[in-house]
Amino acid sequence: MKHHIFADASEGLNVVAIGGGNGLSTLLSGLKRYVGAKRSEPVWIESLSAIVAVTDDGGSSGRLRDELNMPPPGDIRNCMVALSEDSQMLSRLFQHRFTGDGDLGGHNFGNLFLAALSEITGDFAEAVKLSSEVLASKGHIFPATAADVRLAAELTNGKTVRGETKISLVGPAIKRIFLEPADCEPLPEAIAAIKNADVITIGPGSLFTSLIPPILVQGVAKAIARSKATKIFICNLMTQPGETDGISARGHLETFQKYAGGLDINFIVVNDQPISPEQAEKYSNLGAEQIGVHGSIAPGVISNAEVVCGNLLDEGEKVRHDPARLADVVLLCAVQTANTVAVGV
Repeated sequence: MKHHIFADASEGLNVVAIGGGNGLSTLLSGLKRYVGAKRSEPVWIESLSAIVAVTDDGGSSGRLRDELNMPPPGDIRNCMVALSEDSQMLSRLFQHRFTGDGDLGGHNFGNLFLAALSEITGDFAEAVKLSSEVLASKGHIFPATAADVRLAAELTNGKTVRGETKISLVGPAIKRIFLEPADCEPLPEAIAAIKNADVITIGPGSLFTSLIPPILVQGVAKAIARSKATKIFICNLMTQPGETDGISARGHLETFQKYAGGLDINFIVVNDQPISPEQAEKYSNLGAEQIGVHGSIAPGVISNAEVVCGNLLDEGEKVRHDPARLADVVLLCAVQTANTVAVGV
């Protein structure tokens, strides 16, 4: 995709990205080059904010939330590093994972740094803010809630499963997911960012464990619905074994909308470039298949959302979104006026 393809914009955009996991940090790393780029880019970002899921209960993050009764820091750490303008060494430090079999083994330095600042300040959100300043982040990062909230799922057989790790393995059996406690509150700054946004993105990321949890926080879905922003849903590249087996791009969008109270989405972004045969075989062995390339979706309109199709693949061995291509499509949607978009890549 060629850069500099956007209509001129005299005012910068306020962009809010919602989600979690690797998908959100990938998008942020692509968008950050447009932050404050008024002089060098036809379209530029005045303010970039991320609202990050905090229901992770696995790995270093899960251990810290259980031991210290704090929100899990892992996804937030990834977002901070993605938005970092500081030295490569400092970013590597925040991503460093300790080896060994002791108590420190498996922990991530950035997670420990956030945990320490949380204890010093007594406020996880403040710790995130201060850590972002250390990394010179080109954006604002808000946990979806500062409460110690857990993800739970009621299954079709009537049983209840608790914990993101377990829920990620029972997707087809999920009747509904919910937060415990259900009355957790968002940060006022996050709601203000949504209210003032010109663009709101959801995804890419795990449907049930990264995209839906933030909009289950009280007031978030309503704030998005009331916002005049262009709302963009970014679909995953692959299904996730145990969580989204057999769910199409349409299914991803409609499931999200169900939990978001029927929220109107302006655009759904879907990759239409087939992965390599080697990648397809590798992922098939893991139980995953590609989304958006089997005729399940094409340029047009589904659920009132205009479809944006294009080659969004990164060129690495792993199937990942290319940060620059993804960011370009998001900003193109922000200035697009046609009924149907087909992005040539």
